[in-house]
Amino acid sequence: MQGDPHHMLHALLAARPTRTHALVGAMLFCGAIGLAAGQSSAPSKVPANAPAPAAAKPRLLIFSKTAGFRHLSIPDGIAAIRELLSDRYEIDASEDSSVFNEENLKRYSAVIFLSTTGDILNEVQQAAFEKYIQNGGGYAGVHAAADTEQSWPWYGELVGAYFKTHPPVQPALVRVEDRTHRSTLMLPAEWRRTDEWYSYTSNPRGKVKVLANLDTTTFTGPSMGADHPIAWYHEFQSGRAWYTGGGHTTESFKEPEFRQHLEGGILWAANAPDSPKTPAATPTPVDSKGDSTSPKKS
Repeated sequence: MQGDPHHMLHALLAARPTRTHALVGAMLFCGAIGLAAGQSSAPSKVPANAPAPAAAKPRLLIFSKTAGFRHLSIPDGIAAIRELLSDRYEIDASEDSSVFNEENLKRYSAVIFLSTTGDILNEVQQAAFEKYIQNGGGYAGVHAAADTEQSWPWYGELVGAYFKTHPPVQPALVRVEDRTHRSTLMLPAEWRRTDEWYSYTSNPRGKVKVLANLDTTTFTGPSMGADHPIAWYHEFQSGRAWYTGGGHTTESFKEPEFRQHLEGGILWAANAPDSPKTPAATPTPVDSKGDSTSPKKS
């Protein structure tokens, strides 16, 4: 079969239609595979101005399980934390103690105990949380976090002091003694607000760095005397722990200054590189009755 290749192909097809068609089909199929492979192996072109892939956000865990008194303000606290920090963190909220396992806790920059009460973790879960803190994890305790796990001495050292008692909800003067910390730098030196003012089984001063204390002459009922810490922080077993006694009332989580206080404390516990996004507050005169009213604890 000499001559034009096209004539040769037609001659083959005419002479042996079945066998030749199969041969030609196989040749065409192999060519298509080769072409596809060549296209898939070619490097894809990325536009020079294409945005870089977004980095995964760090995570926070809000834990609000209760085995004792349950605060009606818990949903308000969860909502406030989401509003304040969801632009920078993925935020999980749970009341399932099984989240306290070694592998899961590794995912979080900080764990927030939001008005937890009673014994809420078993021994295995406690051990996992201890290891989390010892590996550099962060803890932020809000209000009744101090009324939690009172038979677990390690937790008492972490939170700083256990809850003992409280008077009815009422206004008081909070003296902010450290205005350099990221949870207090926006607060006035004399901060008047209404809340449920805890007394603790011991004074944590000396074991923690006190941020604010109560002027016990400005409210009635149980107190710890002239030195009554109400917010503090410390570095603990390679981890970080921050606590505020405020947060009993639903109104607390709507107060701009308390929200900034909470935001800054969580960011510190999470060892976040950025500062709170909210601006420093300008102290405003407030009458002796405080700046909000709240229902009494039921």
